[in-house]
Amino acid sequence: MNYPDICRVKAFLLGLQETICKKITELDGKETFLEQTWERAEGGGGRSRVLAQGAIFEQAGVNFSHIQGAQLPSSATAHRPELAGRSYQAMGVSLVIHPLNPYIPTSHANVRFFIAEKEGHEPVWWFGGGFDLTPYYGFEEDMVHWHTVAKELCMPYGSDTYAKYKDWCDDYFFLKHRNEPRGIGGLFYDDLNQPDFESCFNFTQDVGKGFLDAYIPIVEKRHHHSWGERERQFQLYRRGRYVEFNLVWDRGTLFGLQSGGRTESILMSMPPLVRWEYDYHPEPGSAEAKLYTDFLVHKKDWLSK
Repeated sequence: MNYPDICRVKAFLLGLQETICKKITELDGKETFLEQTWERAEGGGGRSRVLAQGAIFEQAGVNFSHIQGAQLPSSATAHRPELAGRSYQAMGVSLVIHPLNPYIPTSHANVRFFIAEKEGHEPVWWFGGGFDLTPYYGFEEDMVHWHTVAKELCMPYGSDTYAKYKDWCDDYFFLKHRNEPRGIGGLFYDDLNQPDFESCFNFTQDVGKGFLDAYIPIVEKRHHHSWGERERQFQLYRRGRYVEFNLVWDRGTLFGLQSGGRTESILMSMPPLVRWEYDYHPEPGSAEAKLYTDFLVHKKDWLSK
């Protein structure tokens, strides 16, 4: 039986949280992560870490959670009826980084593992995750770098893997009510349980570790870029799209809240400051307008040149 090694998955996730927090702290150079551990009445808990008001990062949250339960929320079994009557475990690392400088993109990543068990039956399990980038002022070379890292880590798993998971990411992080992408995408995958546990676990590890390779060089290149009130106000306006997606469309947010997760940890993805402006349109030809015309292009191929 292709039974997953839950302990190895958990050890990797805890180590990944540690590695990412260490790198972000070193790069910021001012603030460190506040850590809070929490327990869930139904079973399990987590380790939440948040860095706030840093020199580079206005807020960075890197959370680990491992929850268990006797049965899944009805919203989950409605889509996966084969999970009804099974106990489950769900674990993962999820992060969202909101930089202070508007020329540094916001980034999101998560890797997760799910298993549902029932006596006398094979376990149902899968991996999921990915990473995506949300720029405010775009630089094509940064977007190409981001997608190059994504494509290269996918190559050992099949020539079509990057294209498949990039396309899935483009579709998932699309704000239907705005008819626009949240950002420039990256990778997104879910329900990964083929061809076997080892291959799926290896891919998930590569995605988790690949996030820093994709994101840190962009931060290092842009964090000295000068900015003023105009850029700040546009950044705060565009952060509103991030809030809208997470509260309206994101399945992870919904599952976390419905399964009794820690609300503060689930909503740490929200930016610390944000604004909305009625019927805003950027000035034609401006740097702000360029974000819409050149970067928020649904399913754009960044590596075609």
